[in-house]
Amino acid sequence: MTRAEDRSTDATEHRRSSDDDAAGGDPRSEKITGVLLLTALISAIASLLYGYDTGIISAALLQIQKDFDTSSAMEQVIAGSILFGAVIGALTCSRLSERRGRRGTILLIALTFVAGAILCSVSPSAVLLSLSRIVLGFAVGGATQVVPMYVAELAPPRRRGQLVLTFQVGIGVGIVVSTIVGATESLSWRVSVGLACIPALVMFVVMLRLPESPRWLVKQDRRDDARDVLATMRPDGADIDPEIDDMVGLTEDERNVDDSERGWRGLRRPWVRPAAIVGFGIAMFTQLSGIEMIIYYAPTILTDNGFSTSAALRVSVALGVTYLVMMIVGLNIVDRIGRRRLTLVMIPGTAVSLFVLGGLFVTGHSGRSDVPFIVACLVVFMFFNAGGLQLMGWLTGSEIYPLAVRSAGTSAQAAVLWSTNLLITLTLLTIINAVHVGPTMWLYGAFNVLAWLFVWFRMPDLTGRSLEQIERNLRDGHFTPKEFAAHST
Repeated sequence: MTRAEDRSTDATEHRRSSDDDAAGGDPRSEKITGVLLLTALISAIASLLYGYDTGIISAALLQIQKDFDTSSAMEQVIAGSILFGAVIGALTCSRLSERRGRRGTILLIALTFVAGAILCSVSPSAVLLSLSRIVLGFAVGGATQVVPMYVAELAPPRRRGQLVLTFQVGIGVGIVVSTIVGATESLSWRVSVGLACIPALVMFVVMLRLPESPRWLVKQDRRDDARDVLATMRPDGADIDPEIDDMVGLTEDERNVDDSERGWRGLRRPWVRPAAIVGFGIAMFTQLSGIEMIIYYAPTILTDNGFSTSAALRVSVALGVTYLVMMIVGLNIVDRIGRRRLTLVMIPGTAVSLFVLGGLFVTGHSGRSDVPFIVACLVVFMFFNAGGLQLMGWLTGSEIYPLAVRSAGTSAQAAVLWSTNLLITLTLLTIINAVHVGPTMWLYGAFNVLAWLFVWFRMPDLTGRSLEQIERNLRDGHFTPKEFAAHST
């Protein structure tokens, strides 16, 4: 063995030792500090805006129909325009977060949230409302790409799932608030949409106090700054050397590889492909599971089938509360139970609830006397979906991709999620009009069956592993569920 090879082997062994330290070493480094709590707050506010801005349109459409005399097709465009903007934001903010840093990009996103909310609230026509929601969508898509990645890069490995999932909890809070605002029926849709600028301003102010991602700083050759940031993120006296050494080691490895392994081109590399398949697949199935169908169109579906507007909006509140409760439960158990196991346990409940719900509509059991059964199915759906597959969408994207392609990977995954969401939003009412509600529910139930098979065969359990360990297994070709588990013990 040459000296160079010997040094390379020593470096690799040192980094593997650092992996072990990161995963199970100094317990002080796993404690959540005040600065980490502020980071979680930013995540929660960003996702609250996502949940509120996407959820408020459900009730607002009932008023917008009257104000602008919209058709079903135009309602789909208004609901879907935010998703089109989200695709653009997810793709654009990837490059911004690499050039300006995670912190600078999040500050820009906060200001875009403010501008989008104000523009929507003063729109004089359905067309201008749709265009304004594209601006708002840019912020939503950018937030879903950058914020979970930012949190994951700051979090200690064993707390990463809990901290990143504050993003999911915030979505739940946003949905609940939007459904309550809509159910009151006391506010104009312009006021309810414009209210989103308040948390966006809070997000901007809080973000001014937070540091840049240490992993991004290391990539910019600012190692001393990265050490200072990490020292503020970990408790006093915690040993941060293993984390810094691992960041530096992987950054040096990245610089030694060909440009074809970086950024967007790097996503096409054979060794990265398994991560992309898992990430993109999870992103698609989180939407194909039926969650957006229920959130966006539950009031419309229910009112079209004989429910009063007030009753339909109260059901939406119940669904939003269930979503939030399960997000909180998931945040507290995902790092103990494991990502893969939790998802596999919960998906079947989602599928069964949709099949039963579809059966109620197909057999004509959708009248006033059947309301309790329909509402029960919707709540059960939300219980299993929010507590399982929905937890994985942003969590896997924040941790599954190698450092050299992480920004591009999270961007592409967010774009896949939003594109799938957009496709569903633009076609759902059309499908329901063509085949009716029951068969549509069955279709989405079948998607959940496919989602379970995908998780079983493709998704490894990343619970408790450092970002560097995950990348090492990916590079070594150990990324099937069985291989990953065997090489992570």
